[in-house]
Amino acid sequence: MEEKEINIFESRIVPRHELLNDEEKALLLNELNAGPGQLPKMNADDPVSKKLGAKKGNVVRITRVSEGETVLYYRVVV
Repeated sequence: MEEKEINIFESRIVPRHELLNDEEKALLLNELNAGPGQLPKMNADDPVSKKLGAKKGNVVRITRVSEGETVLYYRVVV
């Protein structure tokens, strides 16, 4: 039997995930006055990390919308 690939980003329960480029990452860390090790972690083996092609050290921006309010979260890939 052939396995069908599922696009997890098509699910309405998976919020938007984006990889930050190096400039965006530097700006974020400067704004937070933090190092990458101080951000919450996301495993490189996480299905979202794999789908994004994220590598260790990348920062992922997660956009969640709840009751009309947009909230940004950030995770560093480990």
